[in-house]
Amino acid sequence: MPDATLYDRLGGEPAVGAVVTEFYDRVVADDGVAHHFDDIDMSEQRSHQTKFLSAVTGGPMQYEGDDMETAHEGMGVTAAEFDALAGHLDDALREFDVADADRTAVLETVEEFRDDIVEPP
Repeated sequence: MPDATLYDRLGGEPAVGAVVTEFYDRVVADDGVAHHFDDIDMSEQRSHQTKFLSAVTGGPMQYEGDDMETAHEGMGVTAAEFDALAGHLDDALREFDVADADRTAVLETVEEFRDDIVEPP
């Protein structure tokens, strides 16, 4: 599939959903970042994140949430926490044997949102 989107190469909605589930399993087990999700409906969060990741990788799902800056305003996410979250995403992608180039592409896409998510000290 030479014209396949990153979303297609990841395996579409079922695969993206599985990666998101694995990602959040890792996140909530990490005491360094889990506190950001204490009062969050994780089922809804997983659905929301699946739509977001699908949209930014070229999939057909539409992300209808707040922009990243608004969604993360006041959360106090640090650069180190962002790095930890990105690491969990990378590990989740590795868990599903996503090709190195595709993992890199997903992480580069997420990195584009760093300034909107991380709050200055």
